[in-house]
Amino acid sequence: MKYVILGGAGHISKPMAMQLLAAGHEVTVIGRSAENLSALVREGAKAAIGSINDKDFLVQTFRGADAVYTMVPPTMEAEDWKGYFAEVGSKYATAIREAGVSHVVNLSSIGAHNRDGCGPVSGLFKVEEALNSLEGVNILHLRPAYFYYNFLASIPMVKGMQIIGSNFGHETFSLAISDTSDIAAEAARALLDLDFKGHSYRYLYSDERTTSEIAAVIGEAIGNKNLPWVAFTDEQMLDGLLAAGLPREVASNYTEMGGAIRSGKLQEDFQLNRPSVSGKVKLEDFARQFKEAYEA
Repeated sequence: MKYVILGGAGHISKPMAMQLLAAGHEVTVIGRSAENLSALVREGAKAAIGSINDKDFLVQTFRGADAVYTMVPPTMEAEDWKGYFAEVGSKYATAIREAGVSHVVNLSSIGAHNRDGCGPVSGLFKVEEALNSLEGVNILHLRPAYFYYNFLASIPMVKGMQIIGSNFGHETFSLAISDTSDIAAEAARALLDLDFKGHSYRYLYSDERTTSEIAAVIGEAIGNKNLPWVAFTDEQMLDGLLAAGLPREVASNYTEMGGAIRSGKLQEDFQLNRPSVSGKVKLEDFARQFKEAYEA
């Protein structure tokens, strides 16, 4: 079969493409840089270098594919972050329709059932909405939980302040978390099987722990057994992100997402439809990765 993968050589796209190539399929990977895709090309992938904002490029690349994997690359430049997601989702939908693609696996997120109030995740609602406007196309939206690797952004805080935290969490606050390798494995399985019909949703998570446990396990890994989880106010969160150099639009959206996690809004539908089986990568596994990055 022929697959087209958006996301270049990202944390999910690259291992997923490798699994499809190992199974003997034709894989085209869309990216902005030939150099970034060189490792995949050496393994047999085809590189399609172009912009996700170029609808004609997407149509040409999608045409003839048995299935397409879609995701919206992050950006720090959009003046309207949710609007950026909506615009990209609309271009994907138009290109899929014009190219005659029959199956799509779309990377979304836990909380994407919310039209508003969840920061960038509400932008992913708009992507799902655009893709779901397509008739006769089988679409599977993957909704993974909070990424482990988001915690890597806390390394300067851990080093400088000897704390870890966000604008959510407390001693008994439970957070579902997911590893990108588990997401890649599920996306590859869905693409290989193409056993989904209509417009469907699938929640994914690797582990679920309290924020206090997250701090304790990460602290143990880096030799700081007393590392505390600190819950910031929204104002403190926004100020911290701005001080770290994030544009106000991005910082405001991340703060809004954290507030939605704190209130339970982000995880409410996941809790009603949680999968019976979690992924393989547990918090202790990730803590070793955190330690490597912390010491690098």
